Amino acid sequence: MARFFGTPDGVTPGQFFIDRRELHDAFVHRPLQAGISGTGKDGADSIVMSGGYVDDQDYGSYVIYTGHGGNDPNTRRQIADQTPDAPGNAGLITSMISGLPVRVVRGPHRSSRFAPSRGYVYSGLYSVTSWWSKTGRDGFQIVQFRLDAIEQQTAVEPAPLVEFDPAYRTAVVSRRIRDTAMSREIKELYDHSCQICGVQVGGFEGRVYAEGAHVRPLGRPHLGHDRAENLLCLCPNHHSQLDLGGLLISDDLVAIDANSGVVVNELSWRRNHRVELSNVAYHRSLWRAET
Repeated sequence: MARFFGTPDGVTPGQFFIDRRELHDAFVHRPLQAGISGTGKDGADSIVMSGGYVDDQDYGSYVIYTGHGGNDPNTRRQIADQTPDAPGNAGLITSMISGLPVRVVRGPHRSSRFAPSRGYVYSGLYSVTSWWSKTGRDGFQIVQFRLDAIEQQTAVEPAPLVEFDPAYRTAVVSRRIRDTAMSREIKELYDHSCQICGVQVGGFEGRVYAEGAHVRPLGRPHLGHDRAENLLCLCPNHHSQLDLGGLLISDDLVAIDANSGVVVNELSWRRNHRVELSNVAYHRSLWRAET
């Protein structure tokens, strides 16, 4: 059967399922054991959060989800590194890039107040908004994903926690851009020209467009600040590449292609604006271990 993205007919957010077989039969989550349904080629269509990874965090309206691999099913401790190439992890990355919705199912576990005491609850559709690598609580490399509930769905029960985040507006279907007052100030400082390539995207009647890129991401778990020293003015292409880990910034503030290691360009600067080196180091650490 072809992989299906979205909520199956006859299923509603908040619906209870007694076991994994019922989830399978309703096309909510097809694997009977794996926590991620997906591949790097197709994308991931569903995940189950059931307390199997100690680094998971559940905030209701969004979750920090630990990917697949290196976990001892008996102790639920991490005993080996994870990689983004594992099929489920690669599937979630593809879903983020392609803007594919992911069905989120919650199973019983004590670490989440949103989890059922028994069985499984379909919590609706979420979008993968970011991913990164880090050293987990057990000392091994893990791959994590932030998934945010898609609006205009039946609310998760109990009501999700509300976290203040700067305003969002859609740029492309696969990611969200925070457009804050500080971001607009940085874009104006550079006349909406990319600090890497110098491109100024032109629009109707002389309008110009650029994006304010937060080097250390805002929101949990990164907790970057909405300040000038954490912001760059970038074109949409280089902003996307930065967010997806394809572009890194060295300590001498040179943009480097992460896949080839080739220098893309030195960043341009105006007035007294500079980004803090701790922010660029943090961004690099999301994609590769610092030596």
